[in-house]
Amino acid sequence: MSTPDSPQTTAHATDPARAIEFARTAYAKIQTELGKVIVGQQSVIEEILIAIFTRSHALLVGVPGLAKTLMISSLAQALQMSFKRIQFTPDLMPSDITGTEVIYQDKSTGERQFKFLKGPLFANIVLADEINRTPPKTQAAMLEAMQERKVTVGGNTFDLPVPFFVLATQNPLEQEGTYPLPEAQLDRFMFLINVDYPEVEEELRIMQQGTSGDVQQIHPVISTEDILFIQETAKLIPVSEHVYRYAQKLVGCTRTRKPEATEFCKKYLVFGAGPRASLNLIIAAKAHALIHGHPYVSCANVAAVAKVILRHRIAVNFTAQSEGITSDDVVDLILKHIPKNEPQKK
Repeated sequence: MSTPDSPQTTAHATDPARAIEFARTAYAKIQTELGKVIVGQQSVIEEILIAIFTRSHALLVGVPGLAKTLMISSLAQALQMSFKRIQFTPDLMPSDITGTEVIYQDKSTGERQFKFLKGPLFANIVLADEINRTPPKTQAAMLEAMQERKVTVGGNTFDLPVPFFVLATQNPLEQEGTYPLPEAQLDRFMFLINVDYPEVEEELRIMQQGTSGDVQQIHPVISTEDILFIQETAKLIPVSEHVYRYAQKLVGCTRTRKPEATEFCKKYLVFGAGPRASLNLIIAAKAHALIHGHPYVSCANVAAVAKVILRHRIAVNFTAQSEGITSDDVVDLILKHIPKNEPQKK
């Protein structure tokens, strides 16, 4: 069902300026609505929404108690989407998330046949909580569904709902009894989002809200049709040649065996990012420009999303670790080193 000013009831679909304004306004409304229950974390919400508006998935990393589950469930309410949470455990099997076939007996005829019972993957937004706690076999089933947007059980293929997003979480503190995602599987997530501690004033507000007894309700802001429209609008945001080249330079300089690699990347990295990183830089930059009301993509939009796209696609070596250098620090150095070279306005 469309919202009153959705593209289904206006001329937005044929007017690029109005389509961009619709997306910017929708983003602002979502941020405001989530602000009823989530204190701070605006950048985290922005990054999650960029992933959703680009039909992608995100991995959230943060210690327990930072309201990651509340944030995602509240977001599902604001977007009018179905929501399922899967708590990953060491004994979780692929059929526990995809679904399984059971023998069903027709009461009228007595005939027995197999019936597929859908698993929790069949939702618009799936929260894969502590995805690194389950064995690789189950992780692979989840990642296959993320990529193909369908599951195969008993030789039958079932399409997942449209739209479909996986927002997975990891606890960075506990490593015992976990199964870290390999780099190739991490690469399937567009963003790796760090969820950090709140600021002092934000934590005071959290304490006040959480003990006041006043429960805020999240109301739907946009519809599924609106989200699909925003996804299509994001694809149409134009990108200039110099922006493509800037994105390629950000990624290319991390490849330590290539001549374009910077000296600090050669010093601190084991390996660099692949072509999926440069592709995702442009895709995410389009959505970043859209939600901020920009009619085209600039190098600044690319730089704004670079850290969440590159931090899990580059690996620091022992030298970096011994000096306390993280992948985020390397990305910061890259952004300082590679000039944006925006064309001069006449």
